[in-house]
Amino acid sequence: MLEIRRAVAADLPAITAIYNDAILKTVATFDTETKTLEDRKAWFEDHGVKYPVLAVLEDGITIGWGSLSPWSDRCAYAGTVEDSVYIREDRRGLGIGKKLIHTLLQEGHRSGFHTVIARIAETNDVSVHLHELYGFKTIGVMEEVGVKFGKLLDVYMMQKVYR
Repeated sequence: MLEIRRAVAADLPAITAIYNDAILKTVATFDTETKTLEDRKAWFEDHGVKYPVLAVLEDGITIGWGSLSPWSDRCAYAGTVEDSVYIREDRRGLGIGKKLIHTLLQEGHRSGFHTVIARIAETNDVSVHLHELYGFKTIGVMEEVGVKFGKLLDVYMMQKVYR
């Protein structure tokens, strides 16, 4: 059975493992060095109550996570967040990401945010499609802004405005 809830400290080892796998194998993140559990604890604590971190559990095991993070530390951007969605490699393609992003966007709306931004590297067509399903629009492309796996990559900027 699938459950999506606010993440707790006990989820952090799985969250860290899922994120580290994405760092090593995908362009879903432009981090290039794996994170320690201590790194993820600090990241988790920085989110606090206002910026949700959600865990996806299947039969009690954390298999994915999503978060809304501040877009910028400048006060004028207080209503704007950036989303992150990660599913364990062996559980991708089963619709779990759809359920997670749906719940994450509901949490963002309840938290009073106005805009959600997504930065998605080229070749990550699944993520682009997922965001389009939930009303995100492409607002631009940042050309060749990152290097991962020895390749210069464009990043698509997508935006959802709560109305």
